[in-house]
Amino acid sequence: MTTPEDRRAFGRTVASLRKDRGLTQEELAAKVGRTASWVSQVERGAQPVNRLPVIRMLADSLGVATHDLRPDAPADESPAPVPAERSNDLDQARLLLSGHPIPDLLLRHPGLSAESTQQLRQEVDRVWDHAHNSRYIELGEGLADLLPKLERAARTSAEPHRSTAWSLLSQTYQVLAAAFVRQDQPDAAWVAADRAISSAERSGEPHHVFASVFRLVQAFVRLKHLDQAEHAATTAIRALVQAQEEVEPAPEELSLLGSLYLSLALVHARGGARHDAREAITQARQVAARLDGDRNDFNLEFGPTNVEVQAVSIAVELGDAGEAIDNGERIDAEALSAERQGRLSMDLGRAYAQRRQVGEALAAMLAAEEATPDLIHTHVAARNAIRELVLISGSKASPDLLQLAERSDAMP
Repeated sequence: MTTPEDRRAFGRTVASLRKDRGLTQEELAAKVGRTASWVSQVERGAQPVNRLPVIRMLADSLGVATHDLRPDAPADESPAPVPAERSNDLDQARLLLSGHPIPDLLLRHPGLSAESTQQLRQEVDRVWDHAHNSRYIELGEGLADLLPKLERAARTSAEPHRSTAWSLLSQTYQVLAAAFVRQDQPDAAWVAADRAISSAERSGEPHHVFASVFRLVQAFVRLKHLDQAEHAATTAIRALVQAQEEVEPAPEELSLLGSLYLSLALVHARGGARHDAREAITQARQVAARLDGDRNDFNLEFGPTNVEVQAVSIAVELGDAGEAIDNGERIDAEALSAERQGRLSMDLGRAYAQRRQVGEALAAMLAAEEATPDLIHTHVAARNAIRELVLISGSKASPDLLQLAERSDAMP
């Protein structure tokens, strides 16, 4: 299976068989030991499946013969080699969180040169770029190779390269935590964020500790551990506020503070604390006003525009659909990452769905899908909104809506 059309045809077969057997993507994923996002990507043709053991697991889980699923699959027990399968979500990266990160360090591999450290810095920038644009194929591949190299460099390099390696390792675990949250794997995000905090402290760069705490708060929110999320956010905010009272803060410190206020607003919104959520948004706006425009310190994308994007999301969480729509339609998010643009469109779609404006909701969801397909196809809130739109529309559901629901596995 080498061409995009081959992958799409295989994906359509998997999706058809799964639905015939009344399985959700989550249920099929559990049977084959993968994630729902992996199944979604297989069915869309984004994830190649070339290894015979994986094909057999899928066939067994769907109750068909291997050749019914892939007629070209080898039938013997010693099949000819097939092209290597690329991981299109974070299964491999999740395995890297299991156990000690580098058990072969007992062999004392040599440290890295300054040139190698510079190369690793470029690789870290690259995986963050993949995350901001929701390119999970490239992100998963890059992390699988990058994390072990950084773990080794952090433990074996001589100074000053060792501190740099710890810092890069923290940044890499931060991107992993962010990606796990977006793919609804908050337990893995918690582990990644905790490792990011530890690595940042060992690097001697306290600002990355606070950036890592932000990722930890996101994981706690997704896990519905709102008390832990609030504690982590407020503790970090208090420390930053106290430090900034003594010394004029640098712009990157304001980015940290504002981002933590945004995370606290989400915590309060999820807990139904309307007044506290709005107060936290107000605090974030005040911090953003002290900056000279939008920034991307610590890959947080904090600035006036992102504050308003997040305010739309908070309004949707609080059920204030009219406010979300009025404010969201005025935001120009073109300067932000594809992920942020997709999130804004998704939240506008959710807001229109709350008001039962099917046409507007569908247009916003399709815009979000164009910007970041994985966000719409795997985000629980997006899929719930799409399912609700189908139910509202009933027999009048448009082909575009039904096709979106099919792609997102959101059919009622």
